[in-house]
Amino acid sequence: MTAPTRTPRIAVLGSANMDLVAYVARAPRRGETVTGREFRTVPGGKGANQAVAAARAGATVSMIGAVGADAHGTRLRAALEHSGIETDLLRTVETPTGTAHIVVDDDGGNSIVVVPGANGTVTSLAPGDEGLIASADALLLQLETPLDGVLAAAGAARRHGVRTVLTPAPAQPLPPELLAAVDLLLPNEHEAAALTGIPDDPHAAARSLLQQVPEVVITLGSRGSLYAARGAAPVTVPAQQVTALDTTGAGDTFAGALAVALAEGRSVGTALAWASSAAALSVQRSGASESMPYRKEIDAAGPRS
Repeated sequence: MTAPTRTPRIAVLGSANMDLVAYVARAPRRGETVTGREFRTVPGGKGANQAVAAARAGATVSMIGAVGADAHGTRLRAALEHSGIETDLLRTVETPTGTAHIVVDDDGGNSIVVVPGANGTVTSLAPGDEGLIASADALLLQLETPLDGVLAAAGAARRHGVRTVLTPAPAQPLPPELLAAVDLLLPNEHEAAALTGIPDDPHAAARSLLQQVPEVVITLGSRGSLYAARGAAPVTVPAQQVTALDTTGAGDTFAGALAVALAEGRSVGTALAWASSAAALSVQRSGASESMPYRKEIDAAGPRS
């Protein structure tokens, strides 16, 4: 693939959690106890995951968010910096660092409970945040931090002409003023159904979402992804067929890689296929951020044009 003429800059406002991961043969049913075979603590959170994915995919990345003044917070900051992510605007607060409690079964599926902790303090922009957003080529947002802070960041990006990509997870009703500031909405098929009330029909869900945002990408798991934009024919890109070991973080890997590809000016189809390659590599490894591939790996597995 042709090298980009310059390295894109991406800002991420979002969550930073410590993932507490238990590996089991199958997830417990309600009221049931099962025995796990392994437990791991892994840096995660949708914001931090997308930041790591974008950095490994070749962007210069800055992280806006909050961690606690505790061991989890110290480890999260160090992990981000190890991935080359700028953390000057990652706040340290007295509230404990957020955690995600994850159960991964032998089929690679997962169930997750998120305790926001310090992430819940990101209710507005702090000094320096808007300037950082203004200097970026793209802003990545998710919904594991309060909507007020997400809306403030999206508004700043809109004022400065910065492309905003929102992953609406966990799914919840979105205020019209936030959707008005979003350029690309990136739900999975379940989130798209929750937002539109249209289950089992991603194309219809995409058409509904285009009434609120100009571009939509719906990820479809092993069936690939669907891109739709106002006034254009939809584009469907199949997923690479691989055996999944752990799907945790796959959507964030896709989001980070897609943002990089689009910021480099690639066509939508090529960008989607490249991001799909990144996600396929990630699900073949354990963990979230630690499973995310580097650019040379994605280039080797993905399209070259």
